[in-house]
Amino acid sequence: MRRISHHNGVVAYIFESFVSLPLQAHVSTRHGGVSPAPWQSLNFSYRSGDTRERVQENFARFCAALDQDPSQPVRTHQIHGTGVAKVDWEDAGTRQQRSDALVTDAVGLPLFLVFADCAPLILYDPVRHALGACHAGWRGTVNGVAEATLWAIQAAYGTDVADVRVGIGPSIGPESYEVGEDVWQMAIAKLPAGERFFRHPNGVEFNPYFDLWQANAAQLVAAGIPPEQVEIVGIDTARNTDDFYSYRAERGNCGLFGMLTWLEPQV
Repeated sequence: MRRISHHNGVVAYIFESFVSLPLQAHVSTRHGGVSPAPWQSLNFSYRSGDTRERVQENFARFCAALDQDPSQPVRTHQIHGTGVAKVDWEDAGTRQQRSDALVTDAVGLPLFLVFADCAPLILYDPVRHALGACHAGWRGTVNGVAEATLWAIQAAYGTDVADVRVGIGPSIGPESYEVGEDVWQMAIAKLPAGERFFRHPNGVEFNPYFDLWQANAAQLVAAGIPPEQVEIVGIDTARNTDDFYSYRAERGNCGLFGMLTWLEPQV
């Protein structure tokens, strides 16, 4: 990813593979906000103890850095599920219920999701000029939220899966994500050849380490997206807490970073 420092102190990352496309996808860091420790500083959640006023100011600063109106982004009530909401300009400023993913072909409509170890995914169809954004934690990954987003784009806009470009953003990495037997058992039951997404240090069966990045990428490739069209940025949030919040590394005492994405006009 490419790291960008904005005029107002906000620091964000963009996907290298999307730079030449009529698409914007910005992943925030924890820099440039007003929240004190432990949420320092560009935190987008008040549920861990930060104030609504500071969170709103942080979001306003992020939007200002990207020249976006903070009243327009569509959000979701993220529940670690596989629900996908199709949205248009009439949904601007709303929060979609029971959804962990959003799809649209509305040019300029911003989509916003939040994270603190779960994986941000972007799916873009350059032929139909359609966009999907999803939040994939272990539950969403195992239950197929990435595929659900892909099929939603196909159903809504007639997307050819082979055209889709994918970005998998910063999240907890395979060297950091130790999980319990419940995650292992569910993944083995639901993911084809699910064992390949786990690492067992020193030959110990439990607790294994889960690779969210490859688990999501493999599902999308199996669905028909060419592997060379999938960008895995490889930034481990648990090992980069100077830039990102990590629920695991900070033991829940942290904020949330965000991803803001929208379609630009085609030329």
